Amino acid sequence: MRKLAVIFVLWLASTIPGFAADGTLEQRTAAAHQNDSPVPTATATTAPAQRVNSRPAIYMSVDGQPVTGWLSWPAGKPPAGMPALIVIHEWWGLNDNIRRTAERLAGEGYVTLAVDLYRGQSGESPKDAMRLMTQLNEQSDAGRENLVAAYDYLVNIVQAKRVGVIGWCLGGRWSLQAALSLPKQLAATVIYYGGVTDDKEQLATLEMPILGLFAGDDPVVPPDTVVAFQKALAELGKDADIHIYPDAKHAFANPSGEAYDAAAAEDAWARTTRFLAANLQ
Repeated sequence: MRKLAVIFVLWLASTIPGFAADGTLEQRTAAAHQNDSPVPTATATTAPAQRVNSRPAIYMSVDGQPVTGWLSWPAGKPPAGMPALIVIHEWWGLNDNIRRTAERLAGEGYVTLAVDLYRGQSGESPKDAMRLMTQLNEQSDAGRENLVAAYDYLVNIVQAKRVGVIGWCLGGRWSLQAALSLPKQLAATVIYYGGVTDDKEQLATLEMPILGLFAGDDPVVPPDTVVAFQKALAELGKDADIHIYPDAKHAFANPSGEAYDAAAAEDAWARTTRFLAANLQ
């Protein structure tokens, strides 16, 4: 029944003028998550490797209204001068699961800033998340400004020595957008099954190493688009490690959701921590 429901959603999308037969990125995401909920996964509930401190952090304002993220760093150490990570939430938004995952990353030896692209809102249902994701994608310049502000906060206020970016699902797409917005400034980019491009003119600007972790069974980010992305990066001579888990489904390592795949998620986490240690520490 679930497979039939997914097919129906994609068919319905194809009947709307302006939509491709396989649906837009938003609709493919909605179809994949239609029976999902933002329950915590082991990505979020696994304790950090060391104790961390955390607090809310206002890293920008929009029309006079503060935008608050979640700042974490290893306890007993001053955050100034440490390597840092911009942490980008899934389509659910900045919820406690993302905060806990940012703390887990901080436990690996980083200052982490979990950003809020939805500016104070988060989704409790697929319908909520779809609305918020669509609004963000319709205001993509504001999304990029948000990520640049996060970078500026980490460099100028926290005084981070190097800054990387990581995100899952929607956050994976915006991780690449952060890299394209800060192609010379960011020291590392990690993309978990986010929408990617094979546009060489855009990708040519990137100067940081890239780690991409994708699912083989993924209608949201189809493997052929990942292969095209990988090929374009290789032809440009970029430092990129792109890995596809053949049997994993979209969102297999999300901090929130019901698609968690322990084997793939644990391997991806190990790859992530090795990559960050090699490029940020």
